Amino acid sequence: MAYQRVREAEAEGIRAAASRRRVGQVFEAITDWMTQEGYVTTLGNPFKPDVLAGVLYHPAIAGLRETEDGELVDSGGPRIIPVDEYLEIRAMRPDKERADQREYLLSGPLSVCGLCGTTLGASPSNAGARGHRCPPPTKQHPGGCGKVRINADLFEAYVAEQILGELAKPEVAELIGAARDELLSQAKGLDREVESARRRQKKLGADYAAGSGMSLAAFKSADRELSRLIREKSTESRNLKQVKHVPVGSVPDLVRWWRHAPLTAKKGLVVLLLEQIAVYPAASRGSRTVDADRVAFTWRQWGVAGQEPRSA
Repeated sequence: MAYQRVREAEAEGIRAAASRRRVGQVFEAITDWMTQEGYVTTLGNPFKPDVLAGVLYHPAIAGLRETEDGELVDSGGPRIIPVDEYLEIRAMRPDKERADQREYLLSGPLSVCGLCGTTLGASPSNAGARGHRCPPPTKQHPGGCGKVRINADLFEAYVAEQILGELAKPEVAELIGAARDELLSQAKGLDREVESARRRQKKLGADYAAGSGMSLAAFKSADRELSRLIREKSTESRNLKQVKHVPVGSVPDLVRWWRHAPLTAKKGLVVLLLEQIAVYPAASRGSRTVDADRVAFTWRQWGVAGQEPRSA
């Protein structure tokens, strides 16, 4: 259940520890300070450095959860520290703790299975090559079909080729700045929807706790629906906000820029130009061909209300 109470006495210590970590204090110094100040764990024990690190590095303290492909999405749970502060702390993790986290250009809700519409998840091959696949159906997640898999390197190279080809069109290049502002404005609207849903969820919990007469089943159903709304709108907003990293202005050599651009800028550009990428099964097992027969693009239509986006 997303509606939870936060013990303010514990949250106060976590917030203080987070502030100290953000200015570069090591965990040993922070836990020594917490012990002196009387801050303890839920079980009443003094904080140890590894325990505190586990708390501060866990996305739950910012009301987030991490998907199987490494995406941070809204959990609908309480938020002890702001998301931006959590991301700052998360970025301070030692490299060895992040070594096995592979970077994917096309992760998240952008890439879907062309057969069933399920979001593709990151799934390295048995040989360790990066890849995407439609997850097979399970009892917990029955939506996927498990029939689509694609090599991430080949997939990203093909998408990059199409993106750069689109950007080479003068009529597209001159609209980049306005399009970026348009999507960032949409993200702000989604954020307002999320905050509204959070307020409704909080009121729902308070009303139920106060004995409003609502049945437990009705409360759980309403709470789940609000959690779903918060999760979906938050994910969509974060996806759109990636466009803030897109460079505005003339880029004389797009191919060279793409080769050297940071992943955040590339992701932002992909989100700016594409609404969705549908991936279909390979023509034959083991095929390494990635072309228009396997990948279908739905391009964004900037500033065109009510018009169906073009596909390619």
